[in-house]
Amino acid sequence: MSISLTSLILLPIWINMAQIQQGGPDEKEKTTALKDLLSRIDLDELMKKDEPPLDFPDTLEGFEYAFNEKGQLRHIKTGEPFVFNYREDLHRWNQKRYEALGEIITKYVYELLEKDCNLKKISIPVDATESEPKSFIFMSEDALTNPQKLMVLIHGSGVVRAGQWARRLIINEDLDSGTQIPFIKRAVAEGYGVIVLNPNENYIEVEKPKIHVQSSSDSSDEPAEKRERKDKVSKETKKRRDFYEKYRNPQREKEMMQLYIRENGSPEEHAIYVWDHFIAQAAAENVFFVAHSYGGLAFVELMIQREADVKNKVTAVALTDSVHNVWHQEAGKTIREWMRENCCNWVSSSEPLDTSVESMLPDCPRVSAESLHCHGQVKNRR
Repeated sequence: MSISLTSLILLPIWINMAQIQQGGPDEKEKTTALKDLLSRIDLDELMKKDEPPLDFPDTLEGFEYAFNEKGQLRHIKTGEPFVFNYREDLHRWNQKRYEALGEIITKYVYELLEKDCNLKKISIPVDATESEPKSFIFMSEDALTNPQKLMVLIHGSGVVRAGQWARRLIINEDLDSGTQIPFIKRAVAEGYGVIVLNPNENYIEVEKPKIHVQSSSDSSDEPAEKRERKDKVSKETKKRRDFYEKYRNPQREKEMMQLYIRENGSPEEHAIYVWDHFIAQAAAENVFFVAHSYGGLAFVELMIQREADVKNKVTAVALTDSVHNVWHQEAGKTIREWMRENCCNWVSSSEPLDTSVESMLPDCPRVSAESLHCHGQVKNRR
C-alpha cells in the first residue's frame, strides 16, 4: 500500500490529536489549537502535490484506446473497457483524465458526422467576423433544399456536443447508444434532410490576460540609479513569489475567461438562431424535431418566441426525457394545445414501450421508453 505525501504530512497531527483526546480536560486547549491548525491547512492544495501532472494525450491512440467494429471503446492492448479509476485515491486526476478523453471523443464524433454521415459543418453566426468567437452546426447537403421533409436533432445539457446524446454511454457502452449517428443514418436513408444543432457550444475559453502593474518609478522624478535598484528588488521579489507559488500549487491551472458567441450564448438562443437562419429558410413541407432532455426545453422556448412560424412548418416532435415545463416557461394555452396534438415525450419507465405514463403537466402525452437508457434513444421503430 502506498502512502501519499498528504498522509505523511497529516499523520503526526492526527496521532497527536488522538493522544491528546485520551487525556483529561486540561488537554482541551491543545486539542482546540490542533483543530485550528488543521482547519487552516488547504487539503485540496496538499492533495494536488500528490498528483501526477495534468498532462494527457490528445489522441485516442495516445490513451491506448480505440473503437472496435461494434463501436465499443476498448484498450488497444488488453481489449478491456475504459477504466475511470486509473490511479487509486486520485479522484481529481482521474476526473481530469476522463474529461481529456471526452474532448477527444467529441472531435472523433465530429469526424464521423462529416465522414460517415456526409454532413457539412456550418459556422455560426453566419455573418461572423474573422476575429469573433464562433460555433457551428451540421447539415446534410439537402437540408435546405429537400422539398419534402427535414429532421432536426437537439441534444441535452452538459458536456455533450453536436452528434452526441451522452458522453458516458459513448465511453462505457458504444457509439450507437451514445450518439445521434443511428438517427441520422436512418433519416438520410428514408429521404430526410438533416440538421444537427450544437446548443452547448455557447462560448470559447481563452486565457485571462495578465494584468501589468506599472512600476511606480515610471512616473517619478527619482534618480535613475535609485529606480534601477528598486526595479531589481521588485524583480527578485516577483521571482521568489513565483517560485513559492509553483511549490505551493504545482498543479495550478491557467485562469480562463469565457467569450460568448453572439446570439448563441445559451441553448435557447441557439435554437432560435438556427431556426431563424436555417430551418425557417428550408424548403421542406414537413419539419420534424427529436429533442432530448434540455433540448425539449429549448424547443418549447422556440415555440414561445416563434409560435406561428413553428406551427406552420413543424409536423411532429419526439421528445425524450424532456425537462421542459410549460408553467415555468409560461407557454400559452394555444401552445399547450398544439403540443398535445403534435408532440410526444418518451420517458424512462419500466412499463412496456409506448404505455401511457401519467403527467402532472397539461401539454403533450408521456409514454414509456421501456427499459432503454436515460439518454433519449427510442427504439428503432417505424
